[in-house]
Amino acid sequence: MDSPEEKIKQLGLTLPKSSSPVANYVPSVRTGDLLFLSGSGPAQADGVKLKGKLGRDLSVEEGYKVARLVGLNLIARLKEDLGELNKVKRVVKLLGMVNATPEFNEHPAVVNGCSDLLVEVFGDRGRHARSAVGMSSLPFDIPVEIEMVVEVAS
Repeated sequence: MDSPEEKIKQLGLTLPKSSSPVANYVPSVRTGDLLFLSGSGPAQADGVKLKGKLGRDLSVEEGYKVARLVGLNLIARLKEDLGELNKVKRVVKLLGMVNATPEFNEHPAVVNGCSDLLVEVFGDRGRHARSAVGMSSLPFDIPVEIEMVVEVAS
C-alpha cells in the first residue's frame, strides 16, 4: 500500500507551505488522539488566495477545484504538524463553508473537491463525516473555507 506522500506524488501534486494564521488563533490544536485544524482557505503555491462567490463568480466545477486546493492546504498543515502523513489514522470530520449567492444550492458538489482528494490520498482512512454549508461571505472574499478533525497515532 502506498503512503499518503507517495499518493500525493502519483497524483502529480506538491504540498504548499502552510500559511500563518491571519488573526488571533492557532492553526491546529491536538487533544489526545484528535487533531483539530482551523479553517483553511485556497492559498496557492505563491501565497495568493483565490477570491469569488459561487453562483456569481465561480461555477460548481471551479468551486470543486478551489475546495481541492483547500484540501491540499489542509494536508500540508497535517504534514507540518505530524511530520509524516502515515500518522493519520482517520479523517473524522470536515466542515466545508462555501461563499455563495442566496440562490446557490450545490454546496456538497463544491466541497466534494476536498473530500475526493482526502480519499485519493488516504484511501479509506480519508472517508469522513461532513457538513457543507453556504455562507453569505467568507474572510477576504475567499470562495471556500474548510476545517478538519483528524484522529492521529499516539
